[in-house]
Amino acid sequence: MAKLLGIDVGTSGCKVLLIDETGKVLKQASAEYPLSVPRPLWSEQNPEDWWAGVQQCLAEINEPAIDGIGVTGQMHGAVLLDANDEVIRPAILWNDQRTTAECREIDDVIGADQVKAITCNPPLTGFQAPKLLWLRNNELSNYQKVHSLLLPKDYIRFKLTGVKATEVSDASGTGLFDVPKRAWSESMMNQLELSADLFPPAFESSVVTGHTQSGVPVVGGGGDQAAGAVGTGAVVGGVISVSLGTSGVVFTAIDSPKYDPSGAAHTFCHANGAWHAMGVMLSCGGALRWYRDTLCAGMNYDAIGSEAESVPPGCDGLTFLPYLTGERCPHNDPFARAAFAGMTLGHSHAHLSRAVFEGVSFGLLDGMDLLKGLGATAEEIRVTSGGAKSDLWLQILADLFGKKCVTLECDEGPAYGAAILAGVGVGIWPDVESACKATVKVRHSVSPSGVDYLPSYRRYREFYSQTRDWNRH
Repeated sequence: MAKLLGIDVGTSGCKVLLIDETGKVLKQASAEYPLSVPRPLWSEQNPEDWWAGVQQCLAEINEPAIDGIGVTGQMHGAVLLDANDEVIRPAILWNDQRTTAECREIDDVIGADQVKAITCNPPLTGFQAPKLLWLRNNELSNYQKVHSLLLPKDYIRFKLTGVKATEVSDASGTGLFDVPKRAWSESMMNQLELSADLFPPAFESSVVTGHTQSGVPVVGGGGDQAAGAVGTGAVVGGVISVSLGTSGVVFTAIDSPKYDPSGAAHTFCHANGAWHAMGVMLSCGGALRWYRDTLCAGMNYDAIGSEAESVPPGCDGLTFLPYLTGERCPHNDPFARAAFAGMTLGHSHAHLSRAVFEGVSFGLLDGMDLLKGLGATAEEIRVTSGGAKSDLWLQILADLFGKKCVTLECDEGPAYGAAILAGVGVGIWPDVESACKATVKVRHSVSPSGVDYLPSYRRYREFYSQTRDWNRH
């Protein structure tokens, strides 16, 4: 029976997963690495830390007979290599907010409507293109050294195979990719005076892009959201997935490159050969982790959830805005800030705990509403990543969305989807849809209870509107 490996280069750590062709997880390993915040709203990592983590995981897996490898990871990051393929400076990550001026520069040079027509998105601070312009504008000596530019997972591909390549789902999040045509936009590069030679060729996600030294094929893989969607079966219309990871994502497959004209939702190439739309909030599970680490005095997630369950829905008027690192969807506002609002002497620590769960869930509802505007429908919502372990969180989402929320038998995130893509690439399955039918199975479901969160959600939106202007001063 075939054995397939998925490698996920996440923000807080990496995961390596070995599965067989039934989708059963045979082995897994993970490793953590640090995140650097050298200035407020900056976010960086050393790519060598990713590679060291992957090597540690591969050694722990210790499987000599692998039939195919898929790679995935955090999107948008800028890995800058010199002519000797050495890392020039720390990678600038997806949640870095330093490039507001460069996003305006892209719109000014290309034209805002034309940028959206080509990339199906506005230029966003997390994307790779404004980071490259920022380097040119602020670190010219480093910019002049740049010989090639890779995304995080593609740096790991390069270390595994010696090949510089990417694939269409991750390339879609660079801000320089023609999403309808599934190819790099040379016209944008020319207008921005960026050399096309900096960027690797882009393949479809299940295409073999190279081989390891021992001859194992490595497929294109996918950005973490596209690969994660493969792992949930969100590769056909009528399936919506919600990922409760560090960031929060509401995701649906679409059959044509329709995009949100406001730019609040993203449309990217999907790993299934078509496209997908998603709403992304920057602090989802990351907000809960921040809350645990700063305000919960050693409590674990289970204890926080139990405490939150003791408080009625609506938190007696307390609202949490989860904008700890600015916000992408629906506001595209790097200046958005987090807050607890409406607090009184009657509120306890338990109220704070429930407010965090509800506030993050309201952010996900913002994304769901945007996808509905693009025609997305589903009878059930597939909820994945670490937050899916919380029954409280599942119930809140089921009540907010008015749909049954389900979890999956195997919820191993993007690494699982990357391994499935490897199986398609080496011929285990004929296509991605067939692979998902063979491997993705529902485990548990939570139905709506009838709780009405609309007043609390309206309060949440009003608080953001009230704070929007003073956050800029």
